[in-house]
Amino acid sequence: QVQLVESGGGLVQAGGSLRLSCAASGRTSTMNSMGWFRQTPGKEREFVAHIDWSDNGTAYTDSVKGRFTISRDNAKNTVYLQMNSLNPEDTAVYYCARSVYSGLYGGLYSDARYYDYWGQGTQVTVSS
Repeated sequence: QVQLVESGGGLVQAGGSLRLSCAASGRTSTMNSMGWFRQTPGKEREFVAHIDWSDNGTAYTDSVKGRFTISRDNAKNTVYLQMNSLNPEDTAVYYCARSVYSGLYGGLYSDARYYDYWGQGTQVTVSS
């Protein structure tokens, strides 16, 4: 079993920044790529960002490119999501997830079916 615990969410004004963390424990492996997704009430879970196991490959949904940065520290079994220039449309519950592969490419990183473990989520609220 793998446990993922997100932290760092909260309330921030538009234009502000937050850094989310996702700590993995249990039967972890640094060979798996990781992703961040978000969800708002009544909507499907949306892909946000992905990072492969080696930290050399990253991918983002168009709406966060240039504002969000995903990174990982394999020594700490932790993945981060630095979020800058936040706007109210970024308000959501943010989830981290572990993929079943060392990397997902060709758009597969946005498909939630390729992730087998999920955290409980952390709320991010951006006020206007």
